[in-house]
Amino acid sequence: MALKIAQLGQPVLREMAAEVSPELITNPATQSFIDEMIEMMRGAKGVGLAAPQVFTSKRIFIADVLPAERGNERGRTEVFINPKLSELSAEKESGWEGCLSFLELSVFVPRHKSLRVDYLDREGKPKALKLAGFPARVVQHEYDHLDGILTIDRATTTKNIIKNSEADDAIEY
Repeated sequence: MALKIAQLGQPVLREMAAEVSPELITNPATQSFIDEMIEMMRGAKGVGLAAPQVFTSKRIFIADVLPAERGNERGRTEVFINPKLSELSAEKESGWEGCLSFLELSVFVPRHKSLRVDYLDREGKPKALKLAGFPARVVQHEYDHLDGILTIDRATTTKNIIKNSEADDAIEY
């Protein structure tokens, strides 16, 4: 089964995703789906991908947020199933974010600087991570997809949504 990335306007991107039954996590179909998501994310050169983005309204996302094995590599991929966010820092930081569901746009989004995420990994084992900076931003972005929230919803003004081809002229620092 070849996955396709849902684009802005697809109803699945606005739905509240359903919890995944823990018994189904180790099911071969679920494991194959996770593998396909990882392949899709890497092929698209993304750092995260949520199941709703591939037309599956389930509370699963993947993100390259684990420490790299070598200093110059991107983060390693983790699978987050039925995640819950907590310990959100009061302090926020705004930054530009892209999204595989609307590649032509970048959005300037405020996010919590740090957080804790509790989740089940791809083997169904309970895990928790405390993240800060870019990894925390990625997790919040992907978590939003599970609740039907897009970065354009988080922009504090429409001036913070730009077309990438116009970015050089539009971005003010």
